Amino acid sequence: MVKEKKVKARKRISYSKWGYIFLIPFFATYIVFSFIPLVNTVYNSTFENYRSGLTQIGPNFVGFENYITIFQSDLMKYFRNTMILWIIGFIPQIIISLILAVWFADFRMRLRGSSFFKTVIYLPNVIMAASFAMLFFALFSDDGPMNNLLIKMGATDSPIRYLATVWGTRGLIGLMNFMMWFGNTTILLMAAILGIDAALFEAAAIDGAKPFQIFTKITMPTIKPIFIYVLITSLIGGLQMFDVPQVLTNAKGSPDRTSMTLIMFLNNHLYSKNYGMAGALSVILFIITAALSLVVFFILTGSGKKRGGAK
Repeated sequence: MVKEKKVKARKRISYSKWGYIFLIPFFATYIVFSFIPLVNTVYNSTFENYRSGLTQIGPNFVGFENYITIFQSDLMKYFRNTMILWIIGFIPQIIISLILAVWFADFRMRLRGSSFFKTVIYLPNVIMAASFAMLFFALFSDDGPMNNLLIKMGATDSPIRYLATVWGTRGLIGLMNFMMWFGNTTILLMAAILGIDAALFEAAAIDGAKPFQIFTKITMPTIKPIFIYVLITSLIGGLQMFDVPQVLTNAKGSPDRTSMTLIMFLNNHLYSKNYGMAGALSVILFIITAALSLVVFFILTGSGKKRGGAK
């Protein structure tokens, strides 16, 4: 009997290795297309490497000179522009998305045609941002449909130059980002709310809790992990904002570079074939993105307080 048990034990197949085998394609793809380019970018950022006319300068090792040059430029101005454009689009996006998610997920409201509305609000997300920007450029140009409509209604005597003013341009960029992404955010938050046990809402309603109390005491604390995910991914996307302001301002960030984002600044270096400066700016942008994401994560999760309390 003992020998038979040993033979059976030997014949048993261990499936634990298959988990690692299935992870190989992911790590192979990550190493080839993400990790190696990242290391290569850091390496190239320490070299002087650009083209002056038909003459290729470098690559010459310069250490951290590219980083010093970047910080002496208008980096902080472009960072401030990027954050302003993201905030303008994100605040209305998260407010509207939360409201719609609560409405669609509330079984007591029994909204008719909810599937149709979910599809409609998600549609802008599948449209190319460049196409969206071209549409808004045509709509809000000096002789575009919006100005013609306002003049015919008597709201203004002369065309409003939306793209010639700082907040007019920023407002259009924020509006486009809001319209493109609030549908995706709504779907994510709604999925999180639908994962909450309905008994919690019923018990709170029986106890006399008002809708706002249910939202603040049950809904938001429960969906907090998804909310943090939405905030961080939106922040990363905001720091990588490029196509909408690039097309809308014809790559100039006008007026007076107040709509120039960090990625547009990076693209200018790549366009001029200044690869050393572009590499340095890429590394700086990577560090900024990682730092802000960690700050948001630790603030919202309260990890620092928990660790401090544990001590």
